[in-house]
Amino acid sequence: MSQAHRWGVAVAGFFLQMELGSVYAWSVFKAPLTRQYHWASPDVTFAFAVAIFVLGITACLGGVLGKRMGSQPVAVLGGVLFGLGLILSGFTGSSLGWLYVTFGVVGGAGMGLGYITAVAVLVRWFPDRRGFITGMSVCGFGAGALIAAPLAERWIRVAGTAHTFLWLGLGCTALGLVSGSWIVDPPEHYQPAGWKPSMRLLRQRTSYPWTLVEALGTWQWWLLWLLLFLNTSAGISVIAQEVPIFVEFARVTPVVAAAMVGVVSIGNAAGRFFWAGLSDVLTRRWTFVLLFAFQVYLFWMLPRCESDWSVTVVSFLILLCYGGGFGIMPAFVADSFGDSDFGSIYGLMLTAWSAASVVGPMLTATLHESTGSFRSSLRLIMGVVAISALLPTLMRQPRMRRIRAAVPLPDPDL
Repeated sequence: MSQAHRWGVAVAGFFLQMELGSVYAWSVFKAPLTRQYHWASPDVTFAFAVAIFVLGITACLGGVLGKRMGSQPVAVLGGVLFGLGLILSGFTGSSLGWLYVTFGVVGGAGMGLGYITAVAVLVRWFPDRRGFITGMSVCGFGAGALIAAPLAERWIRVAGTAHTFLWLGLGCTALGLVSGSWIVDPPEHYQPAGWKPSMRLLRQRTSYPWTLVEALGTWQWWLLWLLLFLNTSAGISVIAQEVPIFVEFARVTPVVAAAMVGVVSIGNAAGRFFWAGLSDVLTRRWTFVLLFAFQVYLFWMLPRCESDWSVTVVSFLILLCYGGGFGIMPAFVADSFGDSDFGSIYGLMLTAWSAASVVGPMLTATLHESTGSFRSSLRLIMGVVAISALLPTLMRQPRMRRIRAAVPLPDPDL
């Protein structure tokens, strides 16, 4: 296989992730839906929470299906299902239940299938650049709102929420069909021509092909799950409430706030690439320590910002850290458990994203509803990430208790 072929798969993975990542434009829909149907803010937020929850649940299924059926049909199915969920959301009317099923369940299932498939394929296509390529892939997911948010905001003003769901869904379906058809598996045990892993790289990676059941029997899998949950909870609490947070602190109109969503979404995308690349140098666990420590300062600063530019900059950096967790974690998991069963091992770990999508946004929305401000929820998040900064230092390479003697298990400083 040529170098150009694997980079073609990488580009396709980026665009598939970009389609799925348009879910992060949800905060643009929140205020119009609340006004139009007189729904409570936590009720509207719950649709987003359901979508991310279903993503995490179906990602493990996507990993299993990709291994059995091949990645291409699963990637196409994921892209089409997400677009279909948006299209059907246009027929919500005044039914919250319909919105939860279409945007939440159907769209969320498409995200889970497509997201894990794109990441799992690229881990195997790029054994020489794990951090870089997983960061590049999920960077597309973070970039989705950069395009979808301003488009959706403009279409909502012109044609209303129903037609916006429809148009956005048609565009996402088309993009999912095209990009998903390029997501193909590499040959078994593929290695780039002329590449030989260095001893430093070998010491950072397990040489044992872990299965999902074996991985679940280690405390390291659960620690990685917890790290992903904590980092995601912090960032997604802001993402789900971006427009009202910007309106409160920067005192801007919802139209300006929607434009700010597009700007700060660049941080979500860039963070996935930046922190993942940095983890190739600093190691995965110490990059996570830095990630959490930086967020303590950011969540302390955000309630103190009063201008639109300061709110934008701090929110951009919060999303930079949020995206960084998703950039680092696939490489962290592949280093710890190998790529043989990566799709199901990391796919199940994305249930941390599911749990965070419920805990973070709902807690923030509920506290805001009761206090009338986002300051109390941001102070709570600051305390949680301060404690979280200590957890990555505990991580060590997992070991099997009973294992063939011929399979060495190094114990590197990850």
